[in-house]
Amino acid sequence: MFDTLSDRLAATFKNLRGKGRLSEADIDATSREIRIALLEADVALPVVRAFIKQVKERALGAEVSQALNPAQQVIKIVNEELVGILGGETRRLRYAKTPPTVIMLAGLQGAGKTTLAGKLGRWLSQQGHTPMLVACDLQRPNAVNQLTVVAERAGVAIFAPEPGNGTGDPVQVAKDSIKQAREKQHDVLIVDTAGRLGIDEELMRQAADIRDAVSPDEILFVVDAMIGQDAVTTAEAFQEGVGFDGVVLSKLDGDARGGAALSVAQVTGKQIMFASNGEKLDDFDAFHPDRMASRILGMGDMLTLIEKAEQTFSQQEAEKMAAKLSKGPKEFTLDDFLAQMEQVQKMGSISKLLGMMPGMGQMKDQIDNLDDRDVERTAAIIKSMTPTERAEPNVINGSRRARIAKGSGVEVSAVKNLVERFFEARKMMSKMAQGGGMPGMPGAPGMPGIGGGGTKKKAKQQKKAKGKRRSGNPMKRKQEEQEAAERRAVGGQPGAAFGQAEDQRVENFELPQEFKDMLPPK
Repeated sequence: MFDTLSDRLAATFKNLRGKGRLSEADIDATSREIRIALLEADVALPVVRAFIKQVKERALGAEVSQALNPAQQVIKIVNEELVGILGGETRRLRYAKTPPTVIMLAGLQGAGKTTLAGKLGRWLSQQGHTPMLVACDLQRPNAVNQLTVVAERAGVAIFAPEPGNGTGDPVQVAKDSIKQAREKQHDVLIVDTAGRLGIDEELMRQAADIRDAVSPDEILFVVDAMIGQDAVTTAEAFQEGVGFDGVVLSKLDGDARGGAALSVAQVTGKQIMFASNGEKLDDFDAFHPDRMASRILGMGDMLTLIEKAEQTFSQQEAEKMAAKLSKGPKEFTLDDFLAQMEQVQKMGSISKLLGMMPGMGQMKDQIDNLDDRDVERTAAIIKSMTPTERAEPNVINGSRRARIAKGSGVEVSAVKNLVERFFEARKMMSKMAQGGGMPGMPGAPGMPGIGGGGTKKKAKQQKKAKGKRRSGNPMKRKQEEQEAAERRAVGGQPGAAFGQAEDQRVENFELPQEFKDMLPPK
């Protein structure tokens, strides 16, 4: 969603790089470009004005003028101010001292409240809670049925005593849900309320009545990140009519400019708490202002990537794979290769994962062209092989490739490419597991690899030592020969072992007294 803003900011900062000092004119030009970028991204005008004023004041101060790298200092300032307009620190959910904790969702119709209720329920269950969804949207046709399906997919309980479709009392349902939660021992209630196509008196009154009936611990305002400046207008109206404690951004994966979403926290004074960035139930996470600012500036989001990996990969499986690779590359089979790919696929879209890595903004077009179905095609090829072929890919010849290609519905060349990629991946992973490091990178001491103290390096050192040239200067050459003769005289003394001097011989070695005290008496 923030691709356009990221591109404009990246182009702006590119003009600053390479300048040893920044003049006032440079800072003015940079501020003007940032202002245009934010306005084009649909960020609210008051927010843009406050943001630019703060950036200019800091950029014109000693913070930049005395910096070793002024361009990087300006980027740092912009990053910190972006974090500020996104809400500053990460806001966590408040839980009731006595369960159940009641979370009420509010927002316009079409903002994605019902789907988000399922996502939040699944997220909370992964955190160790036992949530229950409450169907209080009794106006929209099939809203109760939709929430029931979402709850089933998310694997959480639901309380839906009324069929909806215009019948039933949502306030009474909300009251009864608390009693039901206590009886069934659910510690969190997620109340899905009705929405309207626009702000009206009936919507506000019903939302306020539900709020008064259940006294929610958190009221989350769900806003569609694609609706532009209306996001700010609607948020202000809900703030006055019902009030809310935090904001949830939905549809962050859309292609709209989305800058208005950046304005909500600043305009309402309420922080963004969660973000939904896809259709799957797992496409949902806590909102971290610092990480979002880092993504907008093209610096990636490694912390979120690491958290996703920790949630997906078990420590036991990782240790088992590392032990297997350390024994040698042949221990790693195509079955292991497939298992690793399927684990990565569980983390989410490959393009989204790559987008979290620093510097990947420059490869945006290539990342966008990645097809997640390639993993499924690779899995089909491997599953079309026999157990022997998966364990020993070297046996796959022309006739076997043709059979595998026919069984998986791909070209023969695809099978060949997969096997070649597997051998490369196996070699690299085995090298990393053994401490050799990445190809072309220094290895660990005593391990194979460039810079790792391997045999190739020793051979080069020995060859260099053997082929050492004598100086062409007669005086210098005479001095070198004299020094060499002295070294040979010391090293060639009678009884000197391995060229050691007399005082370095083993029989002349004296143990410290504290070690002598530990030895048995003679």
